[in-house]
Amino acid sequence: MPERTEVKAPVVTPVRVVIALCLVAPFVALLWVGSYAKTDPVFAGIPFFYWYQMMWVLLSTALTMVAFKLWQRDQRARRSHPSQDGGASA
Repeated sequence: MPERTEVKAPVVTPVRVVIALCLVAPFVALLWVGSYAKTDPVFAGIPFFYWYQMMWVLLSTALTMVAFKLWQRDQRARRSHPSQDGGASA
């Protein structure tokens, strides 16, 4: 008697790739110091080096929020279709 094969949801999905990009972007931007180790352009009297880093504080917060909301949506979708993830529960 043939066994019933269950369709498993892929681990790497486009939504999860976007989540990863949202979380990795701040690291890449701030670890590449040569790209912002300069004083010009000055913004409100603040050298580029400093305002660039502070800009990334705000952008990182927004990107982390987006990643979290996408992750919640992904998890809800997987829970609503338990046969797609092999019956595993989160």
